[in-house]
Amino acid sequence: MPNALAHETSPYLLQHAHNPVDWVPWCEDAFARAKSEDKLVFLSIGYSTCHWCHVMERESFENEAIAGVMNANFICVKVDREERPDIDATYMAFVQATTGQGGWPMSVWLTPAGRPVVGGTYFPPEDRYGRAGFPRLCAEIGRLWQDDRTRMEESAAKVMAHLREQSAADSVLNGLPPDKVFGDFLDRCESMFDPALGGWGNAPKFPRPVVPRLLLQLAERFGGDEGEAALQMTSRSLRAMAAGGMNDQLAGGFHRYSVDRYWHVPHYEKMLYDQAQLALVYLESWQATGEDCDREVAEDIFRYVLTDLLDPTGAFHAAEDADSLVSAEDAEKKEGAYWTWEAAEIYRLLDARSAAIFCAAYGIEENGNARPESDPHGELEGRNTLYQATGIDALAEQFDLPAEEIRLLLGQTAKVLLEVRRLRPLPHRDDKLITAWNGLMIAALARGGRVLDRADLIDAAAKAAGFIRRELWDGAKLWRSFRGKRGDAPGFAADHAFLISGLIELHGADGDRAWLDWAAELQDALDRDHWEESQAGYVIRAELHGEPLLVIREDYDGAEPSANHVAAENLLKLAVLLDEPAFEKRAEAILRAGSRVAQTQPFAVPVLLGALDLHQRGVTKIEVRGTPEPALAEAMRRAWLPRAVWTRSAGDGDVIVCENQVCKPPIRTAAEW
Repeated sequence: MPNALAHETSPYLLQHAHNPVDWVPWCEDAFARAKSEDKLVFLSIGYSTCHWCHVMERESFENEAIAGVMNANFICVKVDREERPDIDATYMAFVQATTGQGGWPMSVWLTPAGRPVVGGTYFPPEDRYGRAGFPRLCAEIGRLWQDDRTRMEESAAKVMAHLREQSAADSVLNGLPPDKVFGDFLDRCESMFDPALGGWGNAPKFPRPVVPRLLLQLAERFGGDEGEAALQMTSRSLRAMAAGGMNDQLAGGFHRYSVDRYWHVPHYEKMLYDQAQLALVYLESWQATGEDCDREVAEDIFRYVLTDLLDPTGAFHAAEDADSLVSAEDAEKKEGAYWTWEAAEIYRLLDARSAAIFCAAYGIEENGNARPESDPHGELEGRNTLYQATGIDALAEQFDLPAEEIRLLLGQTAKVLLEVRRLRPLPHRDDKLITAWNGLMIAALARGGRVLDRADLIDAAAKAAGFIRRELWDGAKLWRSFRGKRGDAPGFAADHAFLISGLIELHGADGDRAWLDWAAELQDALDRDHWEESQAGYVIRAELHGEPLLVIREDYDGAEPSANHVAAENLLKLAVLLDEPAFEKRAEAILRAGSRVAQTQPFAVPVLLGALDLHQRGVTKIEVRGTPEPALAEAMRRAWLPRAVWTRSAGDGDVIVCENQVCKPPIRTAAEW
């Protein structure tokens, strides 16, 4: 008998619809029922491609005995963090404050008023990993609620009061961040940089594209030795990521992160927001360095997204899972099963010479190529993650063949293996369409279409934007997600900000004024619905019983950039494109409010620093009138101009460049550019 989640559209909630746990979705009725039945609420937050969410479901939520303990003690509520980032952010603040760490699955026990009393992440079915066993913990928390309720409620009230106090900004009247924040950011990057393997810090290594994107911007800002250092860190990191197992060497696209410092063994899920941001940074690196390998990586990402994540609506799916069945006969999924290979399988599928060359090229070993520390649960024993182990020239020498023949052979064998891989049991696809992540992808596709001269990418961006305008925008209000029908959650600040950034790029690519007009409408809606004057920024707030639980001004540029920081960049660009000084004033307010974090933790806010650079040096407006002559068009596509916004109009092929309210004479030839 399915539980109440069977009526939801979220793939994550539907995964739990047949658990013996009496799950219900987040709603007012759940908390009313908790009050009437005198129980706590157990809130479980995750997402459908989360590996440890699957583990906890398999170990605990599918277990009849454990489900019985949960149902007896709590009203059990499931939330998809991707649909409801407001609820996720609220209780993640509590978990991080009380445990010092966060992550998913997130497990929080709440009073009927929604106040958290105990929180954590994954809990095993019995005591292990230094963690309390989940059923024992459930029974003890249920007992404490009955026996020591007053102390639990007092503790919950104190914690929420502390979190509210912390979330209230006291930096609104700060001055703008000083210039030294850029040097501090570079110093921090250099101190954390791994010169041998690229990236920042040790294992696990995340791509975090906002860092190399700012380094590229600062390379253009500073030039000289500082600029060269920024370029070198970026190039070393991007090339290492592209060569490693985190990059899908057959189909393109990047897995979530590398579990080791070598960029070799990844956590295999693929997220749309990673593809969008990585495509952008590889395009920008190609423009900044002229290295075609960066362009090729970006094009591979676009190929993957348009092949594997494109929905029939024209928008893009959220993610692909890390876990899948090794074969259709297996009962249990394993991480990386779809993406990895046994050496014997390679030799069975290819002729002996081709197999030997392929295995040498991609690091295939007879017993598998995962280091023990990269595979603590043994799921990759005997299996290989492809990475670029040997270059073309070295392979040519090793096998006594021309380099071009090696290159051709590897391309042909990759196609064969990719077709075989597609016959395997597919990993779960989270096929909901998230406005914010589609906004990021629209920006990447539009930029790619413009700089690569690819009309197909611009068309894909326009179709995705058209779908969102048709299904998730009612003329006044934006909505968060769609899966067969529009979701119930309204659009959050990130949905507005990321979509606006995409529309600015799309207008620059195809010149359609309608995208710019819609961006202005969305900015009005963002200001109306999400601006908090007391914090001088856009906030996220979860509500219960009509009251906000917590008001949070997010200021960290992590896997996804901060909505505030993207909005600051958008506002500075819109101020120039629409000749609207009020937009610049609002951007300046965001920069002032972020001044303290920019000075104390510059590495945490690269997008904010990028917006500060735009504010200081100004946005360059480039108006393309008509169709420029081919050499000029090519020169513009190749130029690295991190402060530029593009617009198009009718004309005879000349280009007008305006900066700081001054326009230069029309440019008509590549020599003048």
